[in-house]
Amino acid sequence: MHLREAITTMARQARDASRRLAELSAPQKSLCLRAMANALDERAVDLLAANQTDLDAAAQAGLSPALLDRLRLDRRRIAAMTRGLREISDLPDPVGRILDNRIRPNGLRLQKVSTPIGVIVVIYESRPNVTADAAGLCFKSGNATLLRGGKEALHSNRLITEILTEAGRRRVPSFPEHAIQLVPTTDRDAIPILLSLTEYIDLCMPRGGEGLIRAVTDCSKVPVIKHYKGVCHVYVDRAADLKMAERIVLNAKCQRPGVCNAMETLLLDRPIAAPFLVHLAPALAALSVEIRADIEASQLLAPPNAPPYPKLRTATEQDWYTEYNDLILNLRVVDTVAAAIAHVTQYGSAHSDAIVTSDEPTAQQFLARVDSAAVYWNASTRFTDGAEFGMGAEIGISTDKIGARGPMGLEELTSYKWIGFGTGQVRT
Repeated sequence: MHLREAITTMARQARDASRRLAELSAPQKSLCLRAMANALDERAVDLLAANQTDLDAAAQAGLSPALLDRLRLDRRRIAAMTRGLREISDLPDPVGRILDNRIRPNGLRLQKVSTPIGVIVVIYESRPNVTADAAGLCFKSGNATLLRGGKEALHSNRLITEILTEAGRRRVPSFPEHAIQLVPTTDRDAIPILLSLTEYIDLCMPRGGEGLIRAVTDCSKVPVIKHYKGVCHVYVDRAADLKMAERIVLNAKCQRPGVCNAMETLLLDRPIAAPFLVHLAPALAALSVEIRADIEASQLLAPPNAPPYPKLRTATEQDWYTEYNDLILNLRVVDTVAAAIAHVTQYGSAHSDAIVTSDEPTAQQFLARVDSAAVYWNASTRFTDGAEFGMGAEIGISTDKIGARGPMGLEELTSYKWIGFGTGQVRT
C-alpha cells in the first residue's frame, strides 16, 4: 500500500471512530481509562525493555543528555503516566456541558453545548509519556487521536499504544477500534500527507522543538495549536527574598532543563545582582551550568582577584532568543522592573515567565504587562504543566491567543454547538 493510501485509510478510520466515540457514556470512558492505567502498570517491565531499545539507538545516534532524558522511561515516569490516566478518568466529562442557556423573546430556547473537536493529530518528539497523556485526554474528551511520535521513541510509543487500545477493548466491548492510532512509519512525508486531509482531520497539535513546530505549521492545511519554543525568564527584583529566589532559579533551570517550561534567561535587578550571585553561582557551578552573561554580569562572575565562574562566556544577541533545552543559562543585569519587562517582551516566547519579589506593586506591574500564557509571582516556571494545573495531564501548551492558551486539558479539547428548542417559531 502506498504511503498516501495508508495514511488516508488511517485518517478515515479515525473519523469513523470519532463518531462511535460519541456513543460512549462518561462512565464507559472512565472505565476504559482506568483499565488503560492498570495495563500500563502491569506491563511496566515490557515498557522499560522497549524504551531501553530506543535509548540505546538514540545514544548511538549521538542525542544530547537532555534529549536522552526526555526519551527515558523509568518506574517513576511510568507511574506518573498511569496516575495521569486515573486522574483524567476521575475528572468531570467535558462533553455535553451547557455553556450558555437563553430564551429569545419569541420563546425559542437556545443552548450552547460542549462537543468533541473530532479527530486530532498529535505530532511530537522524544517523550513517550506524551503518547499516554494525549491519547487519554483525547479519548476522555471524545476525540479520536492520530499519534505521530519521533523515530527515536518508536518502540516505546508503539507498545504504549498497543497497551492502551487492548485494555480499552477488553474493558468496554464497544470501544472504537481506531480511536487511538499510532502512525507506524517514520517517513517524514507522512506528515504533510496527514495534514492535507482536511476532510478527516480537525486539528493538529505539534509538541517538540521549534524546528518541528514551524515545519508542521508551514505545511499544515488543518488548524494548528502550538507554541514555537519556551524561552522562559525569571526576574529577581531588588525586593526579593534571596533564599527563595535561589530555590526558584535552581528549580526553574536545573530540575529538568530539557523541557519547554525550564528557564533560559535569568534577569537580576542591579542592587541585588552581586550579593545574589555570591550564593547562586557556586550552586550553578556544582550542577555544571554554563552561563552566557552580559558584560556587567560577566564582570561579577569573573572578579579581578578571584577565580572566574568555570563555564562562562559572553552572551550574543542570538542567545537571548534561544531555547537551549540544556544546562545553559543566559544572565543579564537590569536596572528596573520596566527593563526586565522590556527584555521579556523583546526576547521571550510568551510561554512562562516569573518575578520574585516581596513588593506587591512591582509584582502586579510584571503580572499585568508580561503577555505570556503563564506568569508567576514567587514561583518557578516549571509549574506550567497540565498535571500541575490540576488537569490530570496535558496534550500540549499553547501560546496562541485565539482558542486555547497555556496547558491544554480536557476543556480545551472541546468545541461547542448551539441547540435550539422551538415550538414552531419561524423567522419574520
